[in-house]
Amino acid sequence: MYSLCFSSPAGDVTVTSDGRVILSVEFQTTTDGDICELLLEAKRQLIEYFEGSRQTFDLPVDPVGTEFQKRVWRGLCDIPYGCTISYKQLAENIGSPKAFRAVGQANRKNPVSIIIPCHRVVAADGSLGGYMGKWNDESSPKTWLLDHEKRIISANSR
Repeated sequence: MYSLCFSSPAGDVTVTSDGRVILSVEFQTTTDGDICELLLEAKRQLIEYFEGSRQTFDLPVDPVGTEFQKRVWRGLCDIPYGCTISYKQLAENIGSPKAFRAVGQANRKNPVSIIIPCHRVVAADGSLGGYMGKWNDESSPKTWLLDHEKRIISANSR
């Protein structure tokens, strides 16, 4: 197992890998473990995302989860950069229109945040809902990530 922690504008990020695929991207602080080339590439791409020059990722991921969770996580990857959808919309998109609560739980358990963009899912009323990462003031990186993507889209449309 390999791990790498670095600071980002959205908080401390720890990326883990088995050397073959990215296993997790989490908002937390850890001590670096052994570092492989894949982690260095993940860090590079994540920094590009935070700088606004990257909107999609080209990294192998293989999050551990149930078949349903993996279906939800694949559905998350179809949400365009800078856009949001509701849990209900995501449930409909993956062919399980009545499973919006289960979709919410699967979204919450996404171990590869940012790369699999779980932050782009909001409640039906437009509120942000939960997000695993927290800053010291108890606010969520989700707000920063969504605002960041909207800023980049706006800047690119000028």
